[in-house]
Amino acid sequence: MLAIPGIVLLVIFIYARPQEFFERLRVAPLLYLFFALALIGALLDVRTGKLRLGATPQLPWVAAFFAWSALTVIVQAPNSAFSHISELAICVALYLLIAHGVQTFRSLHVVAGVVLAMVLLVCGVGVDQGFAPKGCVVIDDSNSISAGIADGRPCEIVHDCYLGDSEPGAEYACEHIGLFGTTSIGGGRIRYRGVLQDPNELALAGAVGLPLAFAFGQVRRTNGGRRIAWRVLPLLTLLLVLVCVALTASRGGQLVLVVVLATYFLKRFGALGAVFSGALAAPLLLLAGLGGRSGAEASSSTLERLDAWSEALSIWRSHPVLGAGLGQFGEYHYLTAHNSYLLALAELGLPGMMLLSSILYLSAKIPLAVLREPAFAKGGVGAAGASIAHPWAMALLAAFAGLAVGIFFLSFTYHYVLWIYIGLSGALYSAVRKHLPTFKVKFQLSDFALVAIGNVTIITGIYFYTRWVLT
Repeated sequence: MLAIPGIVLLVIFIYARPQEFFERLRVAPLLYLFFALALIGALLDVRTGKLRLGATPQLPWVAAFFAWSALTVIVQAPNSAFSHISELAICVALYLLIAHGVQTFRSLHVVAGVVLAMVLLVCGVGVDQGFAPKGCVVIDDSNSISAGIADGRPCEIVHDCYLGDSEPGAEYACEHIGLFGTTSIGGGRIRYRGVLQDPNELALAGAVGLPLAFAFGQVRRTNGGRRIAWRVLPLLTLLLVLVCVALTASRGGQLVLVVVLATYFLKRFGALGAVFSGALAAPLLLLAGLGGRSGAEASSSTLERLDAWSEALSIWRSHPVLGAGLGQFGEYHYLTAHNSYLLALAELGLPGMMLLSSILYLSAKIPLAVLREPAFAKGGVGAAGASIAHPWAMALLAAFAGLAVGIFFLSFTYHYVLWIYIGLSGALYSAVRKHLPTFKVKFQLSDFALVAIGNVTIITGIYFYTRWVLT
């Protein structure tokens, strides 16, 4: 399929950020070139009959979310509308290309394999960084997340950086210096570059990428693959992700990893899985805590997050329908919302929060429906495809369970990684439909009620919790 090379290059570009350490790549608008390549490939695939026109269940909700988001910023902040709408358009385009350009399990294996490879890359770079020697880093004040650029001098403590050939007037940090010029932040918390330069986001990306390794291991074993190789892949990925999450010192990332693993235990052992996963959580969190932040720093971070949540609710009360406008939270508060649901509520109003939640709900419902599909049961007409469909459905269900928790503590509403997974869920639907045309996933009134109850619970729960803690 001709759309796949462009989609693969987009995934590599978003995760790896090669233009940030290969200077010659910076002159070309790679993001738009890869989008054009994927779009042209998809159109040619439609023309040649390799792709069929059809909507995934998320499509009308994604279209409504994009239109509503655009409306909010056009009304509330027209001067900044173009840039914010363009950023959201990239997210939507990622979903469209992956969900509708990947319509076979073979193509799904390729795209998901590249996502997994990128997860291994960013986590591998992070782990190497965590064990690398420390060096002096000139802090860049223009970016609150970036720790700046290493100047080549070694250090043990930050005081060392102000001795010798220090730059007059510069502010320094003593951080681990990793591959590709990456640096840790906050006294040793590992991270990557680009959209994963925040340690918390690196931890989330690693944790939700882990199920893809489990899926590859299961699919290859059940379809005659080399047993040792495909058993080792999930184990090595688990080890790498576990160490990566530990070195990020991300409490949210630790929780996401536990949720992802717990999803597998619950599916495999039922109620007993809850006990199993609880027992597993303790050593995982203990190991992750070895690279954790000090109590004072963690407490300060928690209070900042709660303050941002409280501000998000305040913004929503002032703008209950349209919100403050797409991308406008930073105009009201010095920090981001640190909660994707509240970010949507504050910027897009209650309709925007409902639309985002509906997209996430449907993206999780698709793999759950695949697992429950009667035709995939033993003796059913589609039973032969269950050995391929079920591992990917389980992987994406676990990924979205982790994402649902992880984005509660991060502003991931318009994050490319989230929309790549929304696209992968749509791709699973397209692949299953090609194998089993009768398969359908609908958003019913009961689903809408569940989404509404979930959103009301989030709003009221956070309202009372922030009032209790902050007053």
